[in-house]
Amino acid sequence: MLIVHHLNNSRSQRILWMLEELGVDYEIVRYERDAATMLAPPELKAVHPLGRSPVIDDAGVIVSESGAIVEYLAEQYDGLRPPGTLERRRATYWVHFAEGSMATPLLLKLYLGRLGPAGAALAERVNGQIATLLEYVQAELADGPFLAGGELSIADIMMSYPLEAAAARTGAANYPGILAYLDRIHSRPAYQAALERGGAYEIIR
Repeated sequence: MLIVHHLNNSRSQRILWMLEELGVDYEIVRYERDAATMLAPPELKAVHPLGRSPVIDDAGVIVSESGAIVEYLAEQYDGLRPPGTLERRRATYWVHFAEGSMATPLLLKLYLGRLGPAGAALAERVNGQIATLLEYVQAELADGPFLAGGELSIADIMMSYPLEAAAARTGAANYPGILAYLDRIHSRPAYQAALERGGAYEIIR
């Protein structure tokens, strides 16, 4: 059976969601962040040298990095990839955009916030970049209910985490299209099932 090495309040929550959408049986091995540092526990280094989550073990096939995992699952279990060529390219684009463009400024915002006044000058620039990214995503969502067409795809699985983080950390009142999108995915039965299996997920607004 497929095993998910799952760190609480992390990117691995979206992997649980994808598995629920696919209807794949899986087990969870749980890891808890250090309450003081919010870092992953050292036990994860026995799973992956970098001590990160998510990592899956699919009958001996070990895959890490969220984008690689969703691509693997989509191929292995034949699901959540749009059938059309254009839609498939769009889905692939959003899979890479999630970590390549969205994740870094959100992480910088988190760290700069801990610096207080010392990080204020750079924080202004990062906030501007995040706003530009959110405006872009909202404009793209005007084309349909999901990011790669009319059906849920790996694009939405990958983008869920950075958009949830943006809503939680930046305030998203100026982006009603994104908030409506998050409401759509949060209301899906598979998403709710993943929350029940994965436990508390504090990033959700």
